Amino acid sequence: MKLEKLVEQLELLSVNAELESEISGICYDSRLCREGDLFVAIKGLATDGHKYIPMALSKGAAAVLCEEVPTVDIPYIQVKDSRLALALASREFFGNPASKMTMIGITGTSGKTTSSYLVKHLLETKLDAKVGLVGTNGNMIGEKSIHTEYTTPESRELHELFAQMLEEGCTHVVMEVSSHSLAMERVAGIRYQVAEFTNLSQDHLDLHGTMEEYALEKRKLFYQCDKACVNSDDKWAELICGDTPCEKLSFSAQSDAADLTAKDIRMAAEGVRFAAVHGDELAISRLAIPGSFSVYNALGVIAVGLALGISLADCCDALSTAKGVKGRVESVPTDGDYSILIDYSHKPDALEKVLRSLRPVTKGRLVVLFGCGGDRDRAKRPIMGAIAADNADFVIVTSDNPRTEEPMAIIDEIVVGLKNKHTPRKVICDRIEAIHWAIDNALPGDVILLAGKGHEDYQIVGHTKHHMDEREIVAQWLEKRKGAAD
Repeated sequence: MKLEKLVEQLELLSVNAELESEISGICYDSRLCREGDLFVAIKGLATDGHKYIPMALSKGAAAVLCEEVPTVDIPYIQVKDSRLALALASREFFGNPASKMTMIGITGTSGKTTSSYLVKHLLETKLDAKVGLVGTNGNMIGEKSIHTEYTTPESRELHELFAQMLEEGCTHVVMEVSSHSLAMERVAGIRYQVAEFTNLSQDHLDLHGTMEEYALEKRKLFYQCDKACVNSDDKWAELICGDTPCEKLSFSAQSDAADLTAKDIRMAAEGVRFAAVHGDELAISRLAIPGSFSVYNALGVIAVGLALGISLADCCDALSTAKGVKGRVESVPTDGDYSILIDYSHKPDALEKVLRSLRPVTKGRLVVLFGCGGDRDRAKRPIMGAIAADNADFVIVTSDNPRTEEPMAIIDEIVVGLKNKHTPRKVICDRIEAIHWAIDNALPGDVILLAGKGHEDYQIVGHTKHHMDEREIVAQWLEKRKGAAD
């Protein structure tokens, strides 16, 4: 592709490259540069890609897209924002595949993953569509899974993935759109037919600084969509979506003023049931995922379906056949009259919501085992400690992904939130040992929530990922106990 075509949508500050030259690829990691590539120098959080222009040149890069004029002799195009430039150039290089599919973006602090899988199920069952999915649990093309390191991949990989989805017959794409991806321009230049706002609570303040800035990053999505499905019960909804130019469809479990409402809500250990009301229409919705948050997840999915022209009755029917999502209030087999659930709730609001939702269906004690990730928002650690103590009957504090921090130092910051709380607690730094202890000390009727890891099958210690799947840990320990008893 000619360089001129790649950069025609960009605001160029200066150019000394020959725009008629051919470009064979795009890269932003100098180590991966190949002959004829356009190297995009990005200023990242950890390093500055401009430092690696000489390496890109040595690998055969044909030109560089940059914010600063290179100090080496290489054809360049200078722009104000190279992240934005990477997104728009990648879109053109791969032929703008997103524009040829129906794009659905879901943003918010909690509920994105579950909602995205439920929307995928809805589209497949009621439209017979082949659906691509981009999200925390991994990417999917129909039923084929593709591993990913990020909720939203970097823009170059994202458009390559869209191209693959289109080539393999996808007509729709459902995406989790994270605040990181919006802040870092990963989804710039993508037009969404429908976008959903689930909720907003404290998270990622290490990146955004304040809740207001966090909300404003989310707001960007609603300038890139035709229709917005909005949880009007969330206090941040007005700031995020209120005066954006898209068409709005609000949903609520509390107010009759919304376009879509939930009535006669009933919750049980098997899931939730409610009457969905939209205008003069009413349909019964059932979802086999327990917890009050499931009502909001279901409402959001129904709203997306309505925005796409699917009937209320069909939306509710699809939800009734939907299965749970790995790592989202996922039940694990046990050897007694107690329950173990695995959930990804690693943020204050998510932990509080899942604990409160489990309280009505817990016959014995509600036990929570959790930690906090290292090299991430430290402010939430004591907050999560306090939430655990206030909403559970027993708290087990352990490690999550400590990364480069000392695990006990993280735990000590969590325990600050447990001070002056009367809830019994146990501190066990090793997560595997902590799970073993929880099982060995389970009482009849207990619900044990393993919070924070969810779908993850690893633990990050230092810079290394170690295999650790909580489903395997539970199964192996139960098998070992059974062998010892025999």
